[in-house]
Amino acid sequence: MDDLAGVVDRPEDWPVLDRQVKATGRVQDFVEDRVLTPSGEQIVRQWVEHPGAVAVMAMDDQGRLAVVHQYRHPVGYRLVEPPAGILDHAGESGVSAARRELAEEARLAASDWRTLVDIFTSPGGLQESIRIFLARDLSPTERPDGFVVDGEEADMCLYWLPLEHLVELIYRGEVQSPTMVAGTLALALAVEQGRLDQLRPADADWPARRAKEQRDREFN
Repeated sequence: MDDLAGVVDRPEDWPVLDRQVKATGRVQDFVEDRVLTPSGEQIVRQWVEHPGAVAVMAMDDQGRLAVVHQYRHPVGYRLVEPPAGILDHAGESGVSAARRELAEEARLAASDWRTLVDIFTSPGGLQESIRIFLARDLSPTERPDGFVVDGEEADMCLYWLPLEHLVELIYRGEVQSPTMVAGTLALALAVEQGRLDQLRPADADWPARRAKEQRDREFN
């Protein structure tokens, strides 16, 4: 296995010869880069900038997960998802954002936080990286002061679904959100392997965030 030790995700940034922002949105920008490859070829890649996000697998003592049922306009579906949100508060850490989102969307707090899994949602064209947390020892809480429920969240419902039921829904093709799929299957495997208490701490290093911040500094 020693010869496979380097076969992991690692930051790498090919030189950008030219960058054009084709469209600017409220959350995301559409970018076109002319990139120099290691072989000397020039290629054009179009992609969407994104601030990044967090999601929370909030599991109670009965092995049930708090999930939201939320309309997603781009795909025309109401999706089963974990409480989640974008990293749009300056200086806010990932776990702080996760605590806030869990309170906002599920009115829950947790005293045990772990990093479950990190994912890129669509790395061929979207910059978004998501850290999915495991939250346990749950308790009710109020929404943060100043938080206003609007848009899709005003029509969002909260449910408690057993972990094994979510696994079954995924394999039946009835749950498709990448955060829900990745979080559920990672959690189910962690339970099966007895490694919940060996998961990374909530404030574990997040290389994808560091790589994004470095790239942002280069072009802003």
